[in-house]
Amino acid sequence: QKNGISNGTLYKKTFIEHFEQAPMYVAVFTFVGFAVGTIFGYLRDFMRAWGLEKRNIAAEREQQKDFVPLYQDFENFYTRNLYLRIRDNWNRPICSVPGPQFDLMERVTDDYNWTFRFTGRTIRNVINMGSYNYLGFAETDVNALKTVTIELKKYGTGVCSTRQEMGTLDKHVELEKLVAKFLGVEDAMVFGMGFATNSMNIPALVGKGCLILSDELNHTSLVLGARLSGATIRIFKHNNMQSLEKLLRDAIIHGQPRTHRAWRKIIILVEGIYSMEGSIVRLPEIVSLKNKYKAYLYLDEAHSIGAVGATGRGVVEYFGMSPDDVDVLMGTFTKSFGAAGGYIAGKKGLVDFLRTHSHSAVYATSMCPAVAEQIIRAMKCLMGLDGTTQGLQRVRQLEKNTRYFRRKLHEMGFIIYGNDDSPVVPLLLYMPGKIGAFARRMLEKNIGVVVVGFPATPITESRARFCVSAAHTREMLDTVLNALDELGDFLHLKYSRYSKSSHPELYEE
Repeated sequence: QKNGISNGTLYKKTFIEHFEQAPMYVAVFTFVGFAVGTIFGYLRDFMRAWGLEKRNIAAEREQQKDFVPLYQDFENFYTRNLYLRIRDNWNRPICSVPGPQFDLMERVTDDYNWTFRFTGRTIRNVINMGSYNYLGFAETDVNALKTVTIELKKYGTGVCSTRQEMGTLDKHVELEKLVAKFLGVEDAMVFGMGFATNSMNIPALVGKGCLILSDELNHTSLVLGARLSGATIRIFKHNNMQSLEKLLRDAIIHGQPRTHRAWRKIIILVEGIYSMEGSIVRLPEIVSLKNKYKAYLYLDEAHSIGAVGATGRGVVEYFGMSPDDVDVLMGTFTKSFGAAGGYIAGKKGLVDFLRTHSHSAVYATSMCPAVAEQIIRAMKCLMGLDGTTQGLQRVRQLEKNTRYFRRKLHEMGFIIYGNDDSPVVPLLLYMPGKIGAFARRMLEKNIGVVVVGFPATPITESRARFCVSAAHTREMLDTVLNALDELGDFLHLKYSRYSKSSHPELYEE
């Protein structure tokens, strides 16, 4: 299914996203695969219970048999009987900078993935298709990191204090001013951890008597922050404006449950780019709705800041909108900037309030000054303040690589999700048995990929998630595409029913 919108009043360009449904037989075989795995899982649990098979997983001691169980046996059923069969495809130790290529420590298992041992061999120059290194700033170039080295020697590795005590340094102030200038807002505040930027600040903004309208595919950090706030949470269908407007209308008409008083605040939580779907938020429509119903908008730009927009300023720039249209701008430095931490930006009143009430400001340790310098270095590069056009070139190269990679996958016949401009590219695998086979065979071809399955995705939508980077050369992408073409035929992964391009040479021109 291709979803294209060209609305002269809201969208300045065509908005195209792909969410093609798989053929019916694929869904049937996927359920059959899970059913067979479940049956054999129960059989093996029965054998473990009677001592016919060794029980390797954590279990209660005999002396604790009268205690309330610490480990919920059924909750671990999936982990024990399916995840462990393909566990070797995750948590692989990397022993180099995770740039466009990296080195892996080879490990093997002698007991079907219950434990691993290292062989001492290093798998070198593996093409990295899994890191969020969108602009290629995860690097170890001595000349590029010269200022970071200076700050590391000057300040050391840690601050050992919170922002409200002894932890606010001149480097933090410099970074916050630069972030505000980069985004075009009045003020910004930075935090040492991206996940905590959401989970610890949403509770400071909303509480009991407030309503949160959250996209069903929002990241766990947003979900946790919403739950910790104590506010009422209602979920709307992913990127579905009819579902969101219905919730907004009902909230205005009926108010709070039982009392029917008006909500103290209504806040909409969305992401810029959704990291599992590769889709981009319908920001113009959401801003229109939030203005119509007098709600607030909290925009998480973790994956979109630096990755989209003509100069890398995220989905606000991508849609040609003003930063003032969004009440709370949130983003992280862990992806495009090759560092750590996050920020919240907007009106000065909002940021001043968070400086006083944010749990991160009161309790969490400040950002390492050398990390702050890395962010400043990358942001100045994007803004052209380093005297070069290298930052702009990286943004444009990412856009070229993204469109090239997505177009080729479409032509090969794979089902991929998301927006044509999104560097997050989910390739659907569907069947559980193909998850491990796909990742293992890609690694044999010296390509590192991220594979994801249930319960992190819907049960019928297991996938491989590629993250395109500006640091990927055309040769690297072609190597990956050739391997995918071959593996797609071998594992029968080319499920798309749309016809392939009959004139690929026109695309090349």
